[in-house]
Amino acid sequence: MFYSDETVEEVRTKNDIVDVVSEHVKLQKRGGRHWGLCPFHNEKSPSFSVNGDLQVYHCFGCGAGGNVYTFVMNYENFSFPEAVKMLADRAGVQLPEPEESEEGRKRESRRARLLAVNKEAAKFFYYQLRTAQGERGYQYLKKRELTDETMQKFGLGFAGKNGAVLVQYLRGKGFEDEVIQEAGLASHSEKYGMTSQFWNRVMYPIQDINNRVIGFGGRVMGEGEPKYLNSPETPVFDKRRNLYGLNYARRARSSNIILCEGYMDVIAMHQAGFGQAVASLGTAFTAEQAALLRRYTDQVLLAYDSDGAGVKAALRGIGILREAGLTGKVINMQPYKDPDEFMKALGREAFQERILQAENSFFFEIRILEGQFRLSDPEEKTRFHREIARKLCSFSEEVERDNYLQAVAEKYFIGVENLRKLVRGYAAQTGLVKPVERPKSGVRPKTSPEDKAKRSQRLLLTWIADRPGLYDRIKKYISAMDFTEGVCQRVAERMFRELEEGKLNPAGIISMFEEESEQREAAALFSADLPGLETEPEKEKAFRDILLSVKKNSYEYHVARMGTDVSALSRAIEGKKALEELGRAHISLD
Repeated sequence: MFYSDETVEEVRTKNDIVDVVSEHVKLQKRGGRHWGLCPFHNEKSPSFSVNGDLQVYHCFGCGAGGNVYTFVMNYENFSFPEAVKMLADRAGVQLPEPEESEEGRKRESRRARLLAVNKEAAKFFYYQLRTAQGERGYQYLKKRELTDETMQKFGLGFAGKNGAVLVQYLRGKGFEDEVIQEAGLASHSEKYGMTSQFWNRVMYPIQDINNRVIGFGGRVMGEGEPKYLNSPETPVFDKRRNLYGLNYARRARSSNIILCEGYMDVIAMHQAGFGQAVASLGTAFTAEQAALLRRYTDQVLLAYDSDGAGVKAALRGIGILREAGLTGKVINMQPYKDPDEFMKALGREAFQERILQAENSFFFEIRILEGQFRLSDPEEKTRFHREIARKLCSFSEEVERDNYLQAVAEKYFIGVENLRKLVRGYAAQTGLVKPVERPKSGVRPKTSPEDKAKRSQRLLLTWIADRPGLYDRIKKYISAMDFTEGVCQRVAERMFRELEEGKLNPAGIISMFEEESEQREAAALFSADLPGLETEPEKEKAFRDILLSVKKNSYEYHVARMGTDVSALSRAIEGKKALEELGRAHISLD
């Protein structure tokens, strides 16, 4: 669906960015902006800024930025039309009816087409499970003690013994081979033609947080390999940025989220009433998934397998959770291997008791570490204490580190001061005290002329965005043609035109750009901090220096192109004259 610029702007203006972001990120007002922890990367100190006056956001940590549309698209993993629809519904704006014609269907976005073919494939698998051809898969799930209601909730299905049937079905629904392949549902070979890799498997549809099918996991029936087969990564399926079951878990109203290893663990947990369970998607737990979890909770309980591989995965996950600023605890599953087995053997109440007894993640790490040393040997005991000290160095906050230091010293009968000395000894090696980094050559790298030009142009636009009244005082010296960098030039053209009309709309300017990288760059122009100068004369000098730098670069830029661009000569002449006038002028910031 394509919307007019007027419709897009109406929806945007009726959705205040501070209100929209506040529904997902805890913000606090400081100065003229609102600040919070960035939802797009891991951080412990707020660097995520939302400017209500300009209706833009920008993260000074990871560089994410844009307007309310950009935020919704990145946060909800929406396409632009989907973001418009969501915000229109939120604001009560009536959107034009979608086109139903053949031409309209052809204009569907690539992303929407992939989501549509996945949805249709999920329907196919769902109905296959409930036919005679799917009896084997149905009986397998029944033996795993799943109810029909649970199978329905998770949309479980079955892929029959012929991988070509799915392709024929999807073709019959109007999907082209190219779309079917791009969605990761089939591939082409000279011997078999177009056929799906999903056959003779119980199928687990993978949904994003908005309940849209983005991929599939398939469990083979019998002894075939691989046991589990997942969809390849596609434009709508990024394994690192999604979690199985999160579409349900985010609405579970629980104080925690339980992180499991497999699909069946999640399904068994939900069936038992633990609707906050999720699992990674056939890959190790990632930092991106930790950032995703942080949107919905500050405490994650690890319910990994109790075998050696599960312990290793838990240790790795603990580090990722800690880096993301999340509290991690470990649920003891023994004597059973995983949550699915545990639930079948002991039931919900016993598992709830294990949740209440979940072990602090740091003490879990130390307990596992302890098993690697023979503590009856003084030398190995000393090495164990040194390893404890090294792990304590991973806490960057002194108060937190000291609290754990005292608790560990008491638990393992180590003198507090002795352990503190060991920690100090490791501090520099582990990053608590970093040596000053100096260039190897002894000479700092020089900034290129291009970098200086871009920095000056960005700073000038930031000055004008912060103080729009400056435009009237400088417009006789400078124009949009003086901005030679791509994004800066387009922003200047639109900004100067709007200032001439007496209205400046930064959020609308960001909407001009289709590429996310350009939206980020434009948002940064409206969010950057101006140089921290105290006196007005210092500010006036800084502004004048930036203005001169932009004009000088523009003059040199057009002079260099006089041989190939006939208009460059006149621009160079005009630029030199304006540069001379600017050199004599005094520009007040009042």
